[in-house]
Amino acid sequence: MSILNIDIHSFSYKKGGIPKDNTENGGGFVFDCRGILNPGRIEEYKSQTGNDAPVQEYLEQNTQMPDFLASAKSIVSISVDNYLSRGFENLQVSFGCTGGQHRSVYSAIKMGEYLKEKYPQANVTVTHDEQPQLNP
Repeated sequence: MSILNIDIHSFSYKKGGIPKDNTENGGGFVFDCRGILNPGRIEEYKSQTGNDAPVQEYLEQNTQMPDFLASAKSIVSISVDNYLSRGFENLQVSFGCTGGQHRSVYSAIKMGEYLKEKYPQANVTVTHDEQPQLNP
């Protein structure tokens, strides 16, 4: 029996662009977080990332991020359920924002937590393309 590998990325549209899918699937989901208010424009958050509690609280309380993520989780779950039932091995999910520091990092982290909990039979990895210090 094959294991579904779900590869989640945060990235910057300005710096590295959409991450390449190194499997033979040729893509996956790409969610654009730039429609969400950017905490990076607020002085106290500029040096922080979407992994920091103050940034997470800001995104959860002052933006439409909760609705955005709920929609992304719903869409991705449809494919994960299908891929698991069909024995597929790879799915890539990427979140991009302007600098790859706040909104995309937060989204990738939260999607990773959600998928790990909902699909313990899958192998979920999260990679922050612009914030390598956050990678395991």
